[in-house]
Amino acid sequence: MTGKQRIQWRSMCKSLVLGTLLTSCMILVYCLSTPQIHYSLPEVPVPYSCAHRPTQSQHKSTINNSDTAYICTPKVDIMFMKTHKTASSTFLNILFRFGEKHQVKFAFPDSRNDFFYPSFFQRSQVKDYRPGMCFNIICNHMRFNAPEVSKLLPVDTSYITILRDPAELFESSFHYFGRLVPFTWTIPGDDKLTEFLRDPHKYFDPGSFNSYYLKNLLFFDFGLDNSLDVNDPRVEEGIKFISDRFQLVMLVEHFEESLILLKDALCWEMDDLLFFKLNIRKGSTLSKFTPELRARALEWNAIDWKLYQHFNQTFWKKVDAYGHQRMAEDVAELKKRNKEMTSICIEGGHAVEAGSIQEKDMQPWQPIGEKSIMGYNLKKNIDKAHRNLCRKMLMPEIQYLTELGVNLWITKLWGHVRDIINW
Repeated sequence: MTGKQRIQWRSMCKSLVLGTLLTSCMILVYCLSTPQIHYSLPEVPVPYSCAHRPTQSQHKSTINNSDTAYICTPKVDIMFMKTHKTASSTFLNILFRFGEKHQVKFAFPDSRNDFFYPSFFQRSQVKDYRPGMCFNIICNHMRFNAPEVSKLLPVDTSYITILRDPAELFESSFHYFGRLVPFTWTIPGDDKLTEFLRDPHKYFDPGSFNSYYLKNLLFFDFGLDNSLDVNDPRVEEGIKFISDRFQLVMLVEHFEESLILLKDALCWEMDDLLFFKLNIRKGSTLSKFTPELRARALEWNAIDWKLYQHFNQTFWKKVDAYGHQRMAEDVAELKKRNKEMTSICIEGGHAVEAGSIQEKDMQPWQPIGEKSIMGYNLKKNIDKAHRNLCRKMLMPEIQYLTELGVNLWITKLWGHVRDIINW
């Protein structure tokens, strides 16, 4: 055995041992976090609307395409389906700030930052849930379960979600979750993503722990079967199900345009849309797809690609109805305001690597094995008028949830385990 072979053998053994430890720890954490199951929850209908009346006094005037003024009030009953690796953490920050502004009631998970994903959502998983209670916003990761969600939220709830180009989503998911999927441990070479896409069926095990992260993840998040053949009639039925349920499907690649459509649909103000990009990866960790690899990634995630193409078409129909000139002006205004906030809030005006983030409270969650997620440093002498807003806009999801009163002991325990085995 050559020296290089010995090094590779030791590395593989180390990976297998640490992987086994990781899997054991994760199973333990999941066992500890198993929710109490309510087998016979009483069917108490929620009110038509749970909107807080005090905030409804904040009316605003808007202008429609025919230049006719009308009065509307911001909609606060919102279901945001938080899909994975789709800039959803950035949008979640927007929702958190909007919710605080209007003093709404969030339906949060208990003990962790998701609703026991990948199990299907159950309303009994909501912190302090009692049948008939009023909740305004639900927005944490879940595997969508429409009947249970409908029994939690009022009838007038606006259903919103976001999609991303499936090839880019797959690359991001492979990087972020790859080490948590046991079948990837056997993929040889340094560029596991490329090797996998050469022949996915050689490595993919649908029964492997966490395998759903690496095939049609969007379809899976919506509670649908991600293993179907793309031509199976159930795929079209699933797309129609999503289309009928969600009033707005945003696109990562057109994030500002998506927010403007959201503002129009929910009667929000431009100030409600301000954002900084959160959970962004440093460029050195990004895999550059060749046209061939991109085609392979789309073929492997064919259901997600079909889903994305459908909602890409409906998205631009909404933009057409909104007006392209009007959209361009509003996007320019939003970008201008975000640029102004960057100069006010962010030290250096850009994101920095994890090791350069000075405040622990501003450290984003990192994937197993590396520190590839970037964050921000808050400027030292921000004027009083912007100090709180800047901190909230830059705050990572875990820290913001804690500030909103969510007990994340399971998530934090897993964070400690992750740090111990971070190799």
